[in-house]
This record gives sequence, C-alpha cells and structure tokens, in this order.
Amino acid sequence: MIWKLQKKTLLPLQIFGYGITLFIGITISLITLTAYTDISPILYSESDVFNDNSVIVSKKISIIKTFDKEGIYFTKEELKEIENKDFVKEVSKFNKATNYKIFLSSDMFGFGSDLFFESVPNKFLDVDSEKWVWEEGSDFVPIMLPEDYLQLYNLGFAESQGLPLLSKKTVSLASFNIRLTGVNKSKKFKSSIVGFSSKINSILVPEDFLKWANKEFGNYEESKASRILVEFSNPNDESIIEFFEKNNYEVKQDKLEKNKLIFFFKLSFLFVFLISIIIVILSIGFVILSVNLIFRKNKDILINLYNIGFSLKQITFFYKLIISIVTAISIFLSLISSLCIRNLYSAKLISYFDIEVSNSVLFISSISLIILLLILLNFIIVKRIKNILVS
Repeated sequence: MIWKLQKKTLLPLQIFGYGITLFIGITISLITLTAYTDISPILYSESDVFNDNSVIVSKKISIIKTFDKEGIYFTKEELKEIENKDFVKEVSKFNKATNYKIFLSSDMFGFGSDLFFESVPNKFLDVDSEKWVWEEGSDFVPIMLPEDYLQLYNLGFAESQGLPLLSKKTVSLASFNIRLTGVNKSKKFKSSIVGFSSKINSILVPEDFLKWANKEFGNYEESKASRILVEFSNPNDESIIEFFEKNNYEVKQDKLEKNKLIFFFKLSFLFVFLISIIIVILSIGFVILSVNLIFRKNKDILINLYNIGFSLKQITFFYKLIISIVTAISIFLSLISSLCIRNLYSAKLISYFDIEVSNSVLFISSISLIILLLILLNFIIVKRIKNILVS
C-alpha cells in the first residue's frame, strides 16, 4: 500500500534524466581513465634510459674548440648558472674512465677492442635494479649498450662483411671479458649486456664500479664534465630552448618536444576527466534537487505516513531502492559501454605495441563508484525525509 502511494510522488522523467546524465558522465570518466592507463605506457616506453624530465646537454663543437679542448668542458660557474635556473631541478655529470685502458673481448664473437666507459646516477636509468649493481670485490660488471651501436653493426658492418645479424636477446646472452690496465696494475672482469640505451650514446657501467676503477687504475681526480644530465622541474618552460641557444649548449630538442607532448597528453585527459566529473556531479545534484522537490511537494503525504505508524526506515526504503536501482543500472551500462569502446582500440594497441591490457581498472572503478554513490544518495534521502518529518 505504501509503495503504491509513494510511486505517485515520483516523476519518471526526472529519474530517467538522472540515469541518462549519470550514464554519460560515468562512461566518459571510465573511458578517459582506462585510455590514459592504456596509452601512458606507450608514451613512456621511449623513455627507457632516463626519466622524461631529463635531457643530455653538451657544448657545441666549434673550430676554436678543436684547438682548445678545454672549451668542451663545463666550468663550475656554468654548472652553477644552470643549476640556479627556475626550470632546473637538478644537474648531474657524466662520470668517465680516466687515465687507464679498457679492453673488451668476447670468445663467442671472436673479437676484442679498446673502449671507454661512462656512468650516470642510477636514478636516471630505467633498468632492472637487480642486474644493475656492482659491489667491490665482484668480478662481474653489467654494461648498458647504445641501441645505435647494435643497429650500426647489423645494418652496416654485418651486412657488408657477411656476418650474422644479432638481436638484443642474442647480445644479452653473450658473455664478455674486460681487462682494466693502469699504472703497474691490471685486473680482469666478466661482463654481459643487461640493457640498451636509445637516448644516451655511450657505453654505461654502474657508477659505483666506475668510481672504484678510477681510484684503483687511474690518477684519480674529479673528472671534467663535457656532458651533463639536466633534470627539469618544468620541462615546458619556453625559456629552456632560448637559454641553451644563447649559451651555445647543444641539446636534443626532440626530447623537449616529447616532454611537451606528454604534458599536453596529460592535460587533455585531465580536462576530459574533469568534464566527466562535472557531468556526474551535475547529475547527482539534479537527482538531489529532484527528490528534494518531490519530498517538499508531498510533505503532507510523508508526514501522514509517519503519523499513522510507518517508520522512517519504511518511508525512505522505497526512494532509496528506486534511486539505487537507477544508479546501479546506469553505472553497469557505463561499464558495458566502456568495455565495448575499449575493445575497439585495445586490439590495435596490442598489435602495434608490446603492452598488456587489463580490465581490472574498469571493474574496480565501477564497483567503487556504485558503493560511494549509493552510500551518498541513501544518506541524503534519509536526511531530507527526516528533516521534513521532524520539522
């Protein structure tokens, strides 16, 4: 009996409008959230060497500097000037092997060559931390090799000399021998390639190893910096490129452009997500306003029901049930729609990129939204009716 009476107090068009707007808002939110989680790894996958807010900076080589080698190094004053810029978070130097010979050989490939080592702080690298370690006394040294070196070998040297092509996996399985030779001192190490760098064109070893080797085999002194890593606090500052050009510093602008792309990518997703949140808030506000008007318009009916013996719980149950059903259905339809839309683009992403696509974010977000909205709306309905009954 009470439900038949309460049913007449509801306006189906208002409830339907709430369900539609909630469906649209939640759908946009879910699609935006999942698209962001799916596409982010692709954008960041190119940052396999250092974080996205860092660039390598060096001085441009001029005719004068070919005769004055000291001109390629950064002075303490220049480093201080860079560090003091508002857009700079931190400046780190490349450490390099000094005053001793490094010879690398491989029994598997049958070659040997002199080479050089450099290192950068570990925080700039994205490599398996368990592999990228060295402790004093260890006879194994991990190496990170530039991808360009492997491409030059495969597409140039190997092709012209009729040698087999090498994949990253093949090279990573190979073992190498390293011999360091300094003043009246020599030592051998085992080594292998544990990662490839697409941004740093240098042969890298752990910083701890290089510092130890410089002390043991070289005439140790603080190495001069010809290349530095600059980490930005704001990579989108327009004055960055202007500053580098003014001081005749060389930096890959494609890295800065990539940072700008990521920034606008985040900004656009944030903008769409905020719009969807606004739609959801408006839909919730709309249903709250609607039920409040319904309760005020039918105040006498609600009070009479209360006076003849119906409890607050009995009176509010119908309204809570209807709003809960509409809310759950809207979010469920949003989840189905989001899954369908995601399936349309995820197949292409998987075919083009080596990524894993999971629907867990969608399901967790949907369940969380249902729980939060039901708690919020049920609380508001009870509070509104209670205020009417006790007024």
